[in-house]
Amino acid sequence: MSGRLALLAFVGGCALVQTLPRLPWFWEVAAPGVALLVCSLVVRWHARHRLAADTPFPEASRQGSVQGLIAIAGAACLGIAWASFCAQHRLDDALAEGNINHVTRVTFQVVGLPQGDASGRGAEVRVLHAQPEGVPSRIQVNWFAPGMARLPGATSSEDPVGVARQPAGEPAQPVPELIPGQVWRAALVLRPPTGLSNPQGFDYEGWMFQRGIRARGTVRGEPVLLQAWAGGAEALLHRARWHVREAMLQALAGKRYGPVLVALALGDQQGVAREDWDIFNLTGITHLVSISGMHVTLLAALAGLAARGIWKRLRWRRRAWAERLPAQAVGAAVAVIVALAYSLLAGWGVPARRTFFMLAVIAMAAMLRLPLTPWRILPAAAALVVALDPWAPLAPGFWLSFGAVAVLMQAGANATQTVQGDKPPKRWRRAAALLWEATRLQWLITLALTPVLAYLFQQVPLVSPLANAIAIPVVSYLVTPLALLAALLLVAPGVTAAGAWAALAGEAVFAQMMVPLVAMAAWDGAALSVAAAPWPYLVLALFGVVWALGTPGLPVRAAGWLLALPVLVWQPTRPPPGQWRLTAIDIGQGAAVLVETATQTLLYDTGVRYGPDSDAASRAILPLLRARGIRALDVLVVSHADGDHAGGLRSVLAAFPVAQGYSPFDMVAYLRREARQGLATSPMPALPARMSACEAGVSWVQDGVRFDFLHPPPGDDSARALMDRNAASCVLRLAGEHHSALLTGDIPVAQERALARAGLPATEWVMAPHHGAATSSGADLVAATQAWHVVAQAGRYNRYGHPKAPVQRRWERAGAVFWRTDLHGAVMAVSEGPGTQGLRMRAQRLHAPRYWQGR
Repeated sequence: MSGRLALLAFVGGCALVQTLPRLPWFWEVAAPGVALLVCSLVVRWHARHRLAADTPFPEASRQGSVQGLIAIAGAACLGIAWASFCAQHRLDDALAEGNINHVTRVTFQVVGLPQGDASGRGAEVRVLHAQPEGVPSRIQVNWFAPGMARLPGATSSEDPVGVARQPAGEPAQPVPELIPGQVWRAALVLRPPTGLSNPQGFDYEGWMFQRGIRARGTVRGEPVLLQAWAGGAEALLHRARWHVREAMLQALAGKRYGPVLVALALGDQQGVAREDWDIFNLTGITHLVSISGMHVTLLAALAGLAARGIWKRLRWRRRAWAERLPAQAVGAAVAVIVALAYSLLAGWGVPARRTFFMLAVIAMAAMLRLPLTPWRILPAAAALVVALDPWAPLAPGFWLSFGAVAVLMQAGANATQTVQGDKPPKRWRRAAALLWEATRLQWLITLALTPVLAYLFQQVPLVSPLANAIAIPVVSYLVTPLALLAALLLVAPGVTAAGAWAALAGEAVFAQMMVPLVAMAAWDGAALSVAAAPWPYLVLALFGVVWALGTPGLPVRAAGWLLALPVLVWQPTRPPPGQWRLTAIDIGQGAAVLVETATQTLLYDTGVRYGPDSDAASRAILPLLRARGIRALDVLVVSHADGDHAGGLRSVLAAFPVAQGYSPFDMVAYLRREARQGLATSPMPALPARMSACEAGVSWVQDGVRFDFLHPPPGDDSARALMDRNAASCVLRLAGEHHSALLTGDIPVAQERALARAGLPATEWVMAPHHGAATSSGADLVAATQAWHVVAQAGRYNRYGHPKAPVQRRWERAGAVFWRTDLHGAVMAVSEGPGTQGLRMRAQRLHAPRYWQGR
């Protein structure tokens, strides 16, 4: 038991490091870890060789407990030390400060699987030479065609290919195909990989750091291909994957679910449509359309059984080969080889790694005839995964995959104990029992993982058991084998026609399976949306799950499930009447502010659009709203029709019902123009129940907080249409019992001056107009507001240079604290009492710092 706990302690130590704001010095934890393990060995030696045979049991047990605790503490220290050592090595491989946003001459080899199309491609590359020096060994290179224009403000996109683009006509020179193994020389503008930082948001920087990508480069000019193939094991692997992907995409061209078969065979999910992912998430089958441990295990098991059966029948000189080498060992070895090949072909993700190491441990035990229980295999596999990749615990899939296997093992052990002593059932009863057992296990997995899913994703698919009962046998026993068969045959000479048939057959089967699943996803109650509960609620829920799945005989086991209810029903507190809470969301180079009162939720602006199927609203705004338990918007204000303020309007309207919408432009016409210009592919969303123009004089009071539009001036729509879009921005002021806030859009200095002359009241919290541009935040506005806190929403390393240094100095000289979402992440202000102490501020990057941020 102590050995298993020590392995888990090692995993926990590595996971702990990924939550730290700074790395400990290696020897601070390595030396105590080694000392503790040596001490543990000494205690163990003493217990075995020094204690007399007739030592009382309490004394021997005490010695064993002490030895186990020391070993566990030592393993935890070694886990911290190992993860810190690996992390420091990666931190040292950083982009030099002098190279940021400058052109660097780089010679690189393509080593990752390229993404994108002729309008823009991206790939992970290995740097061979750089001038000047100071370029990390691995970077992400993005290459855009000359005829493609970037969307305004899209400098912080998290797309694998990089910044989203909109067509400015057909590209004159399409980007050539990037193939793993090629060597290029190019001029690159390099930047650190930065992302958005919001509560419960996706940590893009951590994800890139986990992959070892320490910079992103955008191609300038025309790169030169130096070599078509330069060798290397990693490049060879991904070149093989690239050939298979191209063959499968060609065979499945025009098929709706063709990209799903590519994902099942190669783990490449870039082509799967966004609406399909929504259906997979709502029905809880996401794990089936990616490389999961179940697929690896199934393929390895089939290969191992076939190899064992063939080996038993082979003979040489009237002597069976199985007499020289047991068939069980041969089958185990073949299963491991096949699992490794599939895992590598699939990209070596966490579920594949976890499954491979579990199978390797099982195979080694089988070949050496060692008794290994499932609870010994799981900790060993987890320790191996984390030892090779200390950042694996950053991925939710790490915890979900190991958690699902643990539930299966415990449920299987309980079932074995329950049926011991029963008479062998009849065949039909055995089949019914197997069906019931499969259904029961699926329900147990769903129930057991529900608290984790609620905590991580704020959504629990209620139709998951039924959907998985349909999808698991179809995907596991039909679609996945056909996808793998197609992958093999399409690149084999002479049998490509058979490979194309297998690919088309797999796609047709998957399409038929999706018919009932699409109907399930359309049901209003398909998934339960919950708020993001604090972590103690998750700990309580997991304790209840462990208790409920414990060994039969534990008292009131079923009551353990009740402990999972708090994490599902928890709701965040709302501000009391007269007070407000405001969150300037980290949206990149765009704007989005969430305002909450006791009963009203208001969203001001919707962020930037990255491309036809991607915008900042779906990445930052919607997850934050769901995490807060918000299911509808009372008021939606879109300050003006620029893409960095209205780009996420379509996604917001599609996700939440809106009672009242305000804007200085026609929302319907804007949405139709987006579709007409190819900037959006989704259908027209539901519009707000009421839509009005924002103009000075419009006001309302809700929960003791007054809301006033101060700009643009009253007038007809035709007059506003003649104004510059920035000049027509909606300016909204809210005033509670203790403090006020001003949301300014992109108004220039002339409009600021007009507001100041009209008697703009002093305001404690101010949004810096136009992201802190030089044409805004004039002296009149600064003097009139007398602000305590000013927030500029801008993207890191944006090409406009926002916020401008003179603007920041102007506010700071006036006594304001200047916050920047590009440096501080999302900035929250809570008005909860009088005076400066009553206006509480919190920045996400300062509240939850990580050691890899800002490097």
